[in-house]
Amino acid sequence: MVQRLIEGLGSGTKNMLTQKRIITYLMHNHSSTIPDLAKDIDLSIPTVTKFIMELVEEGYIMNYGKQETSEGRPPNLYGLNPDSAYMVGVDIKASCLNIGLMNFTGDMVDVQMGVECRLYNTLESLEELTLHIRNFIDKHETVKERILQVGVNISGRVNPEEGYSFSMFNFEERPLAEILGEKIGIPVSIDNDTRAMAYGELLKGAVKGEKDIVFINISWGLGSAFIIDGKIYTGRSGFSGEFGHFSVFDNEIICRCGKKGCLETEVSGSALHRILCEKVKSGQSSILSKRILTGETSLTLEEIVDATNKEDILCIELVEEIGRKLGRYLAGLINLFNPELVVIGGTLALTEDYILQPIKTAIRKYSLNLVSKDSAVVLSKLQAKAGVVGACLLSRSKLFEW
Repeated sequence: MVQRLIEGLGSGTKNMLTQKRIITYLMHNHSSTIPDLAKDIDLSIPTVTKFIMELVEEGYIMNYGKQETSEGRPPNLYGLNPDSAYMVGVDIKASCLNIGLMNFTGDMVDVQMGVECRLYNTLESLEELTLHIRNFIDKHETVKERILQVGVNISGRVNPEEGYSFSMFNFEERPLAEILGEKIGIPVSIDNDTRAMAYGELLKGAVKGEKDIVFINISWGLGSAFIIDGKIYTGRSGFSGEFGHFSVFDNEIICRCGKKGCLETEVSGSALHRILCEKVKSGQSSILSKRILTGETSLTLEEIVDATNKEDILCIELVEEIGRKLGRYLAGLINLFNPELVVIGGTLALTEDYILQPIKTAIRKYSLNLVSKDSAVVLSKLQAKAGVVGACLLSRSKLFEW
């Protein structure tokens, strides 16, 4: 059943396109009667009925029962069959992987957070990544044949349409998505990690009907994603959102992009880690001082966040300073885009008000009041799971909407 769907998705036939429209509608509306669905997608009731019955017979759509109504004969509600198809999402972090399995209706069936895995830009790391993914899929043998696609998040410059990553694992002329698909044995799509997080928030997180959204991912690096009129904006080559590489500081710090003075050099988790170590080594104290001074084990960003939330004064001061700097330049984005909503996500967002309040204060100070007064600024609702949820949802979306 799934194999027929996979083969048909790319066929471009009129019948398949109509089926995709119906499935896409139910992805976003949970359930619908045939008359309502026909009206919303501008097709006749007989046509929609025909395709609904075909999809019911094939197992992708199911009858949810009668719709409650005060008058007349109650119509049947139809929606996606959650067990008919699955997606796997893989979120690559600085020192671990988050991997999840999602059913066809968008509910997470299983999530493994913090799978220990420090990946480098090497062939060996690429093999390690595929091994972790295969092991996760093999644990779900009963649904393996119904997995439509694996979505993989990668930081940096990613062209999702063509399947290329230009920041990591760019070893061949072939697209990385194609290479991963061969190694895993299931079709693979790739996308930028911040875009995936933003999409997760759009469908399952902090977004409550807003259509124009700026999402900020402040983790080890600094990225952004834009949702315009309810749709993810990727840019011409898929490289939109490189907010961290605005050249704004007159410093000699070399960014991971190879240039100096990038916003990311002073506004990111890597900047927090570097500055904290410098402060401690110069004599300032922190509950992490012993760890830093002995250097016995590497200090993770998550440990710094934990120390901040335990009211470590030095960590709080540094996080607040990063929030102020981020808010100043985020004010520029608000002036440009005039969004309804700004969502702050990523590892540093787990410090909650310690970073959120300085961001809001700086936005009020540096943005145009008429532009920013209707832009709400909130924290990610999905938090650490935003990336893996978004990877699954983006994977499903690309099959049926793009």
